[in-house]
Amino acid sequence: MSLQAAFEHSMPAAYAGGAPDQFTTKALPTTRASADYANATFMGWRRENGRVGVRNHVVLLPLDDLSNASCEAVANNVKGTMALPHAYGRLQFGEDLEIHFRTLIGIGSNPNVAAVVVIGIEDGWTSRVVEGIAKTGKPVVGFGIEGHGDIATIAKASYAAKRLLQWASELPKEECPITDLWVSTKCGESDTTTGLASCPTVGNMYDKLIPHGIYGVFGETSEITGAEHLCRERAASPEIAEKWYAMWKAYQEDVIEAHKTDDLSDSQPTKGNIAGGLTTIEEKALGNLEKIGRECRYIDALQPAEAPAKGPGLYYMDTSSAAAECVTLMAAAGYVIHTFPTGQGNVIGNPIVPVIKISGNPKTLRTMGEHIDVDVTGVLRRDMTLDAAGDALIDMVVRTANGRLTAAESLGHREFVMTKLYRSA
Repeated sequence: MSLQAAFEHSMPAAYAGGAPDQFTTKALPTTRASADYANATFMGWRRENGRVGVRNHVVLLPLDDLSNASCEAVANNVKGTMALPHAYGRLQFGEDLEIHFRTLIGIGSNPNVAAVVVIGIEDGWTSRVVEGIAKTGKPVVGFGIEGHGDIATIAKASYAAKRLLQWASELPKEECPITDLWVSTKCGESDTTTGLASCPTVGNMYDKLIPHGIYGVFGETSEITGAEHLCRERAASPEIAEKWYAMWKAYQEDVIEAHKTDDLSDSQPTKGNIAGGLTTIEEKALGNLEKIGRECRYIDALQPAEAPAKGPGLYYMDTSSAAAECVTLMAAAGYVIHTFPTGQGNVIGNPIVPVIKISGNPKTLRTMGEHIDVDVTGVLRRDMTLDAAGDALIDMVVRTANGRLTAAESLGHREFVMTKLYRSA
């Protein structure tokens, strides 16, 4: 048997094609009837505050950019922990500082995180993050570097991280109803297939699951430009519609109009969007809104990294359209699984939230198939209905909640990007 034949013979049935850069995922059959959505369950970790996680991370969380090295050193010492380095945290002020704290506390509070070690350059702000996470009831401990130095801090934090990791490794899973899931969405590297197949697939999923009590969220404020009248109409009440519109209008006036050089053409649409056939922001916006389906109405408009507080349902979050930044904000709000439609092929992942990639672009499935979890190219070929595509995505959401690694997880994508509103003082 040739090496090529041996490779093809060894591939699981869920894959097809030859060399590793040519295989494409086949659409997987739905494992349950649509009528059983309300009865679907998964195995998850129920946290101290009642929320359910689908991963069980022990996180090393730097308060600021100066503390990245210490967190990474602890992660090197204690295998199985995860450091989340980032670029900000010094001389921020006002709302920019509030978003910084809200994001760090939210990431540590996310149900996919079992325990947290916080390291900061000084004790005051470090304690603020520790105290915020502690309100969830989960184990969290903090260390300040000033007055001790890196080596002593790393040693103390390593002992704490080891104990927390071993504790977390014995936490049992329990059977949980699908209503315990919080599922976010954001698309990236969009093209004509995104608005026709992968984004409507997410919308179909939301139309089926939101009525059964899950939490959902969408965002990308600049990417709704040109379809703002449609998004405004999808609010659950006139009050929420006006709250959302004020949020969108403020972004237009305070960010885009105040700082643009000519128009949005160098960023919205992106060069990849244009290559994929989306020549205007209006075209992109219409595809973006396909992710909220036909029936769902959002019940509140959230600030960046703000946790939803009005119960189950669909929410809007004011976010950038940048992939890693948007997913980070939604993870900080408490969402535990992210659905990510892509046309041209975006490779984004997240450290604590599994990112499920959905694509309807046959070329992307051929050339970047290792990044795609759900193949909905059949929608364009008309051998897969949108309803079947939504079922396939729901099936993948449940499998991911049960522990299946997403493509981004298996390939090591852990993009973690904090939002910064303006330059530091």
